[in-house]
Amino acid sequence: MHSHDHHEPQGDDLTTAARKTLEQAGEQWTAMRERIFQTLAGFEKPASAYDIAEAVSKSEGRRIAANSVYRILDLFVQANLARRVESANAYVANSHPGCLHDCIFLVCDLCGQTTHIDDDKITGSVRSAATDSGFSPTRPVIEVRGTCADCTA
Repeated sequence: MHSHDHHEPQGDDLTTAARKTLEQAGEQWTAMRERIFQTLAGFEKPASAYDIAEAVSKSEGRRIAANSVYRILDLFVQANLARRVESANAYVANSHPGCLHDCIFLVCDLCGQTTHIDDDKITGSVRSAATDSGFSPTRPVIEVRGTCADCTA
């Protein structure tokens, strides 16, 4: 397997890495974007915009609309701060926002846990197959559904 290793910041270091990445993309790091990112990063499983809006609403003491969260999440995906788990219509914080690569998600059908792995050989093969078919891939979305080790045990 051709994987690559990352220094994966957490907590404040991850927020700082996300802020730097967003600013390098020419976007502003606002207080609301920070709150949305920190909330997303705090979830142990992929979170929907509604999950995030509810959590932020509770912490802010005022209602935050899911539509506002969706717009911010779309920006985060575009800037590589978050990844969308398509089959769950949910998001995960990218633990290495400065690194551009394709991701593979392993999604447990029982508990919802989603594990992110990198394998450039597999994603490169998917890109090559698409290109060989006359298609210009932007970003492959690879999700493997099944049962995680915790649920199998």
